[in-house]
Amino acid sequence: MDFNNNQAYTFSKDPHSFSNPNLANVHHVDWDLKVDFDQKKISGSGVYHIRHQQAPEIVLDVHHLRIIGAWLDDEEQPEEFTFTGEKPFLGQGLQIPLKPGTQKIRLAFETTPASGALQWLEPEQTAGKTEPFLFTQSQAILAKTWLPCQDSPSVRFTYTARVQVPPHLLPLMSAENPQEQNSSGAYFFRMDQPIPSYLLSLAVGDLAFAPLGERCGVYAEPSSLEAAAYEFAETEQMLLAAENLYGPYRWGRYDLLVLPPSFPFGGMENPKLTFATPTIIAGDRSLTSLVAHELAHSWSGNLVTNATWNDFWLNEGFTVYFERRIMEALYGQDYAQMLHWLGYQDLRHTLEELSAKPQDTFLQLNLENRDPDEGLTEIAYEKGNLFLCRLESLVGRSGFDAFVNEYFSTFQFTSMDTARFEQFLEKELINGDEELKQKVNASAWIHSPGIPEGIAPQKARLFEKVAAELQRWESRTPAHQLATENWSTHEWLYFLSNLPKNLNLIQMQELDEAFGFTASGNAEIQAEWLKHSIWHGYKEAYPALEAFLVRVGRRKFLLPLYKALLETEEGTGLAGEIYRKARPNYHSVSTSSLDALLLQTP
Repeated sequence: MDFNNNQAYTFSKDPHSFSNPNLANVHHVDWDLKVDFDQKKISGSGVYHIRHQQAPEIVLDVHHLRIIGAWLDDEEQPEEFTFTGEKPFLGQGLQIPLKPGTQKIRLAFETTPASGALQWLEPEQTAGKTEPFLFTQSQAILAKTWLPCQDSPSVRFTYTARVQVPPHLLPLMSAENPQEQNSSGAYFFRMDQPIPSYLLSLAVGDLAFAPLGERCGVYAEPSSLEAAAYEFAETEQMLLAAENLYGPYRWGRYDLLVLPPSFPFGGMENPKLTFATPTIIAGDRSLTSLVAHELAHSWSGNLVTNATWNDFWLNEGFTVYFERRIMEALYGQDYAQMLHWLGYQDLRHTLEELSAKPQDTFLQLNLENRDPDEGLTEIAYEKGNLFLCRLESLVGRSGFDAFVNEYFSTFQFTSMDTARFEQFLEKELINGDEELKQKVNASAWIHSPGIPEGIAPQKARLFEKVAAELQRWESRTPAHQLATENWSTHEWLYFLSNLPKNLNLIQMQELDEAFGFTASGNAEIQAEWLKHSIWHGYKEAYPALEAFLVRVGRRKFLLPLYKALLETEEGTGLAGEIYRKARPNYHSVSTSSLDALLLQTP
């Protein structure tokens, strides 16, 4: 079985793309873009360099894009183009006829108000309150809402981009980036490593840069740059730890961009430039495992990429495992064990939520005719991680590390589907050992629901101490007498997530007075506390709840809090009131889920 000849492997049709890259595919694009804040529009053109075997046409994906014209090679006469029928959340296929020798096509296009990848923010929605801001979120299939592309993770291409923005703003992309503004507002970007479309990104705002080491730095609005630079000061050490584990970093620089609070995710692993939520700036570097996660994606996801969104676990399971190995290298085994145990708790909760949909708890999913965002659950992340931890426990850490290193080096800058991973696992790790094959039981993990019998992470020693303090409190020791000095965020989260289900308001008030949960500056701790406040009717926290939901757009926090509100009649009314105020601050990735949840349309 020749794994080194990746060109010979043919992936099955991507259910989330109209393109047929096996017949004709894009391998490089040169874009010329203008960002217009007044009209809230990106317009421009792209020269798409293509490969094909005498294909009659090439098909690109578009959704809520206006296509102005198409030209073949250097011809001046525009080419006729057609569209497929439109499908919900998939958009349309843009069909462009080809001639036998066609090597490139040029497209002129512009975005529309419905382009879901884009969030245009008014000055008052930013940290500095003086300048507007734009950012994109292309994952999973939103790249086609701001650029025509073959919007499948199985298609990789290099690119350049000339971008014109207002002169007082700085644009950044998933590419080689400037570190300061120029007077013209014209910038040139280059990405020499081939990437899939979901890793295309653009942000434009009043941004400044601070170095964090030789290869790392952080961009943020000037008012928050100092705090961001402090929070992410250990990024270069994370990068070195990652390289020590799984080989050289192949993307040149690793920089971070702190976005406004409306960003819908904790982070987005855009190559060379991770997008990060400001909710991880806690002042004590306690939430930087998210940086380790996005950095790990530089190998698992960006270097070796899931071929379709049915294979999403190959991106996220490997990344969670790798993230925790980085954190263990930097902060020790006790720290990593806490992360594994919290992740396991989240996985158990997700399995309960999905009990009526057992097929959605397989690692390999079937998302055909569904929005791929439905696969964004802890199954891909935590069940995937648990499977890899199981492999490590069976063959030993050094043996498993050798396997992972071989995986990354063999498939670098290519895509990977679950079937091919299973073949690689069989040949390179199991290698004919029937007893090991039975113990691995890959099919039970990948193609069956839930978690195989007898599987759980190691106990976290530090959580046993937290559990002892929680028991003391339940036995009437006053909260302010508990031994909580120097607890990390993870210990507090374990404490909060294991509080009794039947707390009364006096107990809630005691905890809040002792530990200041309602006013916490740590978004993870505050969000966990606010869930308890909803469940137990602790109305002293409701103003903070509303302020949090209006300010923060991170989907991880929004969905649980709104769901908790919807569990009671009074909460349902409050959820509707808050959502009407908050919705303009949210990205479409969040509103697409919340609109359905709250049974209302904008």
